[in-house]
Amino acid sequence: ASNDRLEHDLTVCGEHKVPIIITSLRAPDAVVSAVHGWGGLVFHDVTTVRHAEKALEAGVDGLILVCAGAGGHAGTLSPFALVSEVRRFYDGPLILSGAITTGDAILAAQAMGADLAYMGTRFIATQEANAAPAYKEMIVGTTAADVMYTPYFTGVPGNYLKPSVTAAGLDPNALPEVDKTKMNFGSGTTKAWRDIWGAGQGVGTIDDAPATAVVIDRLKAEYAAARAR
Repeated sequence: ASNDRLEHDLTVCGEHKVPIIITSLRAPDAVVSAVHGWGGLVFHDVTTVRHAEKALEAGVDGLILVCAGAGGHAGTLSPFALVSEVRRFYDGPLILSGAITTGDAILAAQAMGADLAYMGTRFIATQEANAAPAYKEMIVGTTAADVMYTPYFTGVPGNYLKPSVTAAGLDPNALPEVDKTKMNFGSGTTKAWRDIWGAGQGVGTIDDAPATAVVIDRLKAEYAAARAR
């Protein structure tokens, strides 16, 4: 896999001195040196302990553990397993992702050793999200059973909504093999990103697409209630 846009995007970020850069899929050595050059921080997505070790060797400022059930590119490890192992050798900023949609889950992430909870799918289903209305409706109308894990669309395993795969004319149960060496994450011609919708296994607890402020208030109330139990 490659990314033809990396150099250009990094230059633009440098011009604007973006304070936090999130990297993924490969060792971020070059990105780290550039971002640190303008005083920014780099947080890196990891799905395994080895990925975490390599990212720390590259000098990242924080780790994002992308565990089983996360939307889009995701790992297969339980958050309990990955957080516990990483915390044996790393005490810096740690963010956890993977099917987190409620205040209860945020508290659970903190209890197991994460500093922050990372939520994606829950915020796609909001009024402000720049996503197709049908995408939001599909998130609201599906459950974990409607999420499939496959490397087919990008060459890297990820979680996607089965109904979107079917709507694109493909059989979720009979996807062909994919050549990972031809994947380019900077390409603007990848049909998968327009027609196939990523989502985490937490879709079953998403029942609406309200304003973001409503979601935040709900999360705060759920978090407080969970702490009081």
